[in-house]
Amino acid sequence: MPTIGVKRDLLFEALGKKYTDDEFQELCFAFGLELDEVTTEKQMLTKEQGDVAAAADASEEIIYRIDIPANRYDLLCLEGLVTGLLVFQGKVKPPKFEFLAPAQRQVLKIDPSTAQIRPHAVAAVLRNVTFTQESYTSFIDLQDKLHQNICRKRTLVAIGTHDLDTIKGPFSYEALAPEQIKFVPLNQTQELNGIQLMDFYATHAQLKQYLPIIRDSPVYPVIYDANRVLLSLPPIIKGDHSKISLKTKNVFIECTATDLTKAKVVLDTIVCLFSEHCAKKFTVEPCDVVQPDGSVVSYPELAVREERISVKRANAYIGIDEPASKLADMLTRMYLEARVDGDSLVVKIPPTRHDVIHACDVYEDIAIAFGYNNIKKSLPAFMQIAKQFPLNKLTEQLREQVAQAGFTEALTFTLCSRDDIGRKLNKTIESLPAVHIGNPKTLEFQVVRTTLLPGLLKTLVANRKMPLPLKLFEISDAVVADEKTEVGARNERRLCAVNCNKTAGFEVVHGLLDRAMQLLSVPWKTANVDQGYYLESTEDASYFPGRCANIMYDNVVIGKIGVLHPTVLQAFELTTPCSVVEFTIEPFV
Repeated sequence: MPTIGVKRDLLFEALGKKYTDDEFQELCFAFGLELDEVTTEKQMLTKEQGDVAAAADASEEIIYRIDIPANRYDLLCLEGLVTGLLVFQGKVKPPKFEFLAPAQRQVLKIDPSTAQIRPHAVAAVLRNVTFTQESYTSFIDLQDKLHQNICRKRTLVAIGTHDLDTIKGPFSYEALAPEQIKFVPLNQTQELNGIQLMDFYATHAQLKQYLPIIRDSPVYPVIYDANRVLLSLPPIIKGDHSKISLKTKNVFIECTATDLTKAKVVLDTIVCLFSEHCAKKFTVEPCDVVQPDGSVVSYPELAVREERISVKRANAYIGIDEPASKLADMLTRMYLEARVDGDSLVVKIPPTRHDVIHACDVYEDIAIAFGYNNIKKSLPAFMQIAKQFPLNKLTEQLREQVAQAGFTEALTFTLCSRDDIGRKLNKTIESLPAVHIGNPKTLEFQVVRTTLLPGLLKTLVANRKMPLPLKLFEISDAVVADEKTEVGARNERRLCAVNCNKTAGFEVVHGLLDRAMQLLSVPWKTANVDQGYYLESTEDASYFPGRCANIMYDNVVIGKIGVLHPTVLQAFELTTPCSVVEFTIEPFV
């Protein structure tokens, strides 16, 4: 689910009303969104980079970070979000998008050579655009969000935007050998060829991830204007010559793609959202794209289609009983204009709502507009009744009993830093079966925890002013890399408890282990008992030498119990001894 950051004051100005944080959160919830965080640029930089000094010059203007459904591409920028909310509140009607008829259309010709690498291209023009610093930033951010979302990190679609007044049509989309391509990349002064460009951006923080898309290809895709000025080398970077600025009035938008459908969706989304800034609002100038076979297709399509749904079926599926006129009003508030036709609704699907591909998507929007909290709960109309998942049932039962034993429950993050499960526990991250996050946003969330212990130790640190003893526990999932599973990892439900006191208090956690096993009807293994649990001495770098044991059940290690090593306590900024027990409860389900 993508998250967008919008400036609060700018958002309220566009909405024409000021809200409290709680009021805006309620509005988002009613619209099917979620206000994830209220923050500032300074706070975000401090959290992501961990460097307070680096964020000293950052803005402290309030920013709303809002979670957007992954299929709602029309809400990925301030313009789309504001329009959607205003329509939802009934303050404005859904806009109608129109084509401009220029004296001469811009033409983009696709050369047959592009079939080797990125065979499709679409284009459009926004005329007489007025950019402010805020709308310009939003324009760039929307492209980035689309690249990460529907464009699948530019593998399916790459977007290029150009100042039309600095270039001349007709344009040509070709594929050339890397050494034949020479241009000055965006915000650079040195001319590079295709091979040099790959080396130049090999260490670039943002662009290096896109290089493998075309690097090993014998040809690279390029777009030229009539004067052989290179506009862009998709999906890597565009040329500096045609870059847009605050002074840009006419914007030429091109999208090259391996998936034509996705390219059309992306183009429709961009021109619909930013045609709001044109002198004549919600107007777009189409471009003619000449295909390799000589046929001409006009883009963008801005297609409006109709979907007919049954009023009776809509009410039945959602579990409500509303008249057709009210359902039509609900859909109109969700950006889907609807009219009553007998016992059916005829719904217009605008070019901004490419997420609506089936009648069930229309039913979903009715449910959102009605309000999920307003739908009355009812039992299913069949005899089968669900039962609780056995592992969750056991978890709930143990949770209550461990709390009654005097331990306080903590719920900690599933993600943690590499140091939390590695260096701080006297282990190397390479030796652990950890699942690593591919592109972590913060230093705190780099891997999925392989043990519940770091989270509990961090909780102890945050509460070290509380009187001793501190006894915490958690029953949650740890994740372990496992090549034998379909997804390469598996969840493991564990119970972890920590006793922090002036003395280690090993007997406290041992007593908790005995109580848990008693509740699970697992006896202590003796010469007369074949099946049960017992402790087996072991050494672990996280525990004090000679004060650690494996918890054995049916001669299999299911966990560890012991006293933490002083260096572990020091790494987590603790000064009092701690004893720990941690074991998996899955064998007892």
